[in-house]
Amino acid sequence: MLSRGRSARRAVVLVAAALAAALTARLGVWQLDRAQQKLDLLARIAARAEAPPLPQDDLARDEAAAAGQHYRRIVLRGRWLAERTVYLDNRPLNARQGFIVVTPLLLADGGAVLVQRGWVARDFVDRARLAPLPTPGGELQLEGRIAPPPSQLLALAGEERGPIRQNLDLAAFARETGLRLRPLSVQQTAPVVRALPQQGAAAALDDGLLRQWPAPVVDSAKNQGYAFQWFALCALVVGLTVWFQFIRPRRPSRLPPP
Repeated sequence: MLSRGRSARRAVVLVAAALAAALTARLGVWQLDRAQQKLDLLARIAARAEAPPLPQDDLARDEAAAAGQHYRRIVLRGRWLAERTVYLDNRPLNARQGFIVVTPLLLADGGAVLVQRGWVARDFVDRARLAPLPTPGGELQLEGRIAPPPSQLLALAGEERGPIRQNLDLAAFARETGLRLRPLSVQQTAPVVRALPQQGAAAALDDGLLRQWPAPVVDSAKNQGYAFQWFALCALVVGLTVWFQFIRPRRPSRLPPP
């Protein structure tokens, strides 16, 4: 009976160890797969950045198409809707506090695109004071990079109003303004230009904003580190099982002499 009980306990231990080893190995493979997916995404982002600018008429009208256009370059023509400008608060740059300035650009077809125009420092004496921002009228042309809507920060529940906001929800802003917003944004990369018919040339209109847009963060090294940890745990489970269930029981016991 004693031997049978030991055999049953050993079988339970072996089954549990096999399941633990299989699970940890599978988790390691999954993390390696996640790392490879991120590396593939980086390759796609780099390819999109090197592709020719996307024609304005091809700009996405739904979220599925927009995801496939992120990080493509584009040249847009339209008119600023200056009265709809929003300053996104708590957006530091180079260890300085400031705002990301977002203004809708009205397109010829009646739709609009949220343009992240650039960064401006905050007035530390009066937080609600906004420096005058040149926003020329008339038809303009701007160069930019297609991006997801502005990132969301932790904020209290409820829709925000006014020019200074913590976040800008695309759907809520569309309802607020009545604009037909495209399901994306454009990060402006150069000063806008306005055609000058009398001269037949274009002049850059500097607005004083900084446009040091961060590169997309895709951290595959973290997943590779997790994979190493899971594989190490798998090896530990296998090693301990082999030692305590197979090797140690066969080693001769060394009893001290009487």
